[in-house]
Amino acid sequence: MSGKILDWFDAAPRRVLGTVAAISVALLAFGLYLQHVVGLEPCPMCIVQRYALVLIAVAAAVGAALKARGAHMAAGSLMVLLAGFGAFVAARQSWLQWNPPEVSACGRDFYGMIETFPLQRAIPMIFRGSGDCSKVDWTFLGGSIANWSFVWFVIFGVVGLVLVLRQSRRGRDSGVSAPMAA
Repeated sequence: MSGKILDWFDAAPRRVLGTVAAISVALLAFGLYLQHVVGLEPCPMCIVQRYALVLIAVAAAVGAALKARGAHMAAGSLMVLLAGFGAFVAARQSWLQWNPPEVSACGRDFYGMIETFPLQRAIPMIFRGSGDCSKVDWTFLGGSIANWSFVWFVIFGVVGLVLVLRQSRRGRDSGVSAPMAA
């Protein structure tokens, strides 16, 4: 079973990247659903994780659109870096949720920002988020949004790493090598 999955990284890297892009977009859509339909306010760390997920989706989609093995390796490498960053932020937020600080200083209320500051200052503040980073508003199977975000970032990082390693090996096996020095 695992051999067939790994063969998929060799035979269909564009499908692997397309799947990562589709899952990333689905996760982003779910986050927007939680924000706009359920009414959960994202905190600054949530916003940073969203940006990382958007960039993973873009890197995977661009890699899937291109046929070159080098593009697949570049997309996989970028996914590893972005997923590592996202996982770090999600892990930090999970830690804050498990060990909440005495005083929360994570963000301001959205309406308070609009009423207090001119629009050109309020808009950047909106993108920073306004919720409390240590607050757990929603759970699924015992995991918070930050916990699940961490899991998905790790999955995307592993997929990117496996893709890079398998495509690199495929290039060596096909006889593509660097020119020899004289």
